[in-house]
Amino acid sequence: MTEFTIGELSKRTDVNIETIRYYEKIGLLPHPPRNSSGYRIYSAPHLERLSFIRRSRELGFSQAEVRKLLTLVDEHQYTCAEVRDITVKQRLTVRNKIKDLRKLERALTTMIDECAGGDIPDCPIIDTLFAHDLPLQAAP
Repeated sequence: MTEFTIGELSKRTDVNIETIRYYEKIGLLPHPPRNSSGYRIYSAPHLERLSFIRRSRELGFSQAEVRKLLTLVDEHQYTCAEVRDITVKQRLTVRNKIKDLRKLERALTTMIDECAGGDIPDCPIIDTLFAHDLPLQAAP
């Protein structure tokens, strides 16, 4: 059985050591056994689970959603339909974020277009950022 240190696990999964410890603390990743010197010793199941967590987080799943997916897997009680439903909800969340980001991009573009970029300290971007009573309007 292949065993490795937290540093090796970090390199293999591209997950920061502190993040690995955090995932252990909150119960997403099981605590590994320790060797006689007190160092954590990780194995292939830790690597697989941490890779699952990392990939899920990269896809935008929340910690709660990752926990739910892992619980389904751990309890061997999941159906493909359940996992699909969770993923469909995540896709909707991503689509909504993309929509919001497009609005932000249009608003920034409008601000940039209104600014001539001159040498005087009178800038419509600064004026817009200081405006507390104007809603941020995105161009269509």
